[in-house]
Amino acid sequence: MKILKKSAPLILSTALLAACAGYTVQAAGPARTSDGMLTGSNGMTLYTFDKDAAGSGKSTCNGPCAANWPPLLVTEGATGGADYSIVTRDDGSKQWAYKGKPLYFWAKDQKPGDKTGDGFNNVWRVAKP
Repeated sequence: MKILKKSAPLILSTALLAACAGYTVQAAGPARTSDGMLTGSNGMTLYTFDKDAAGSGKSTCNGPCAANWPPLLVTEGATGGADYSIVTRDDGSKQWAYKGKPLYFWAKDQKPGDKTGDGFNNVWRVAKP
């Protein structure tokens, strides 16, 4: 019984670590980190657009572009911090940016984990922490 009592914390710790191995980690902001990429709270992959200048405070993907690449919109009252900032879109809506680059979803991704937009037209990239 003494051996069991001494090894119980080790067994419990090992079980907890194993159970957590597949979970998504919450990043300090509106996105999560999963499998080395940023995802929205819905688990869908987030992307950056090479034509957006980091730190410019603007998104260059508007109109028809935004129909295919929906922005990660800011909810009322949210504020930036750490690596996340907020940019104002041409239509006046607010969009999250990571390290100054606006974040987007890809309309053709079907389920969490899809990253079919990575490399699209050589200007769209999976957002990485």
